[in-house]
Parts: sequence; structure tokens; C-alpha cells
Amino acid sequence: MPRVTTKGQVTIPKEIRDTLGIEPGDEVTFEETDSGYEIRKEEPTTADGDDPFEKYRGSADSDETMPERMRRLRGEYPRNESDENGEESGIEA
Repeated sequence: MPRVTTKGQVTIPKEIRDTLGIEPGDEVTFEETDSGYEIRKEEPTTADGDDPFEKYRGSADSDETMPERMRRLRGEYPRNESDENGEESGIEA
């Protein structure tokens, strides 16, 4: 049974953290019910209460595969098809 520390902290048992998807840094709330309190994981929000990830939703929509996208972002794009097989890449065995 978890105990409350002198700082008012309680360790949430791993099974409950896993079930609720709670990870270090997540925010939780305690909501009063008829039988006591419920702990709930809160979704991330900004100071204004907005979803901080909303502006990025759909930004990864692309016909590129993830490796193609990463090569482009790293400046390795375009890449020769022969590079995929290790041929003509200038690498000696």
C-alpha cells in the first residue's frame, strides 16, 4: 500500500501507471466521486488550455517513406538507388 511522504507525494503503483499510460512528467488530476477520488491522466495543454500538438497534426502527411523523409531532412536526398545496395557509394570493403 503506497504511503504519503512528508512532501505529500505518493508513488503510483506500476500496474496503475501502465494501465493509465502515465509516464514521468505527465500531469494527473484527482476528481471527487461518491466513493472517494479518481485519478486521471490529463492530456498535455498549453497555459491557454490548448493542445500544444494541434498545429502539427497532419504535417507529416506525405507520399515519402520515413527513410526517404529522414534522408531529405538530413540533406542526404536525393540518393542513388545503387546506394541502397552499397554499390557505387565510394565505400571500400
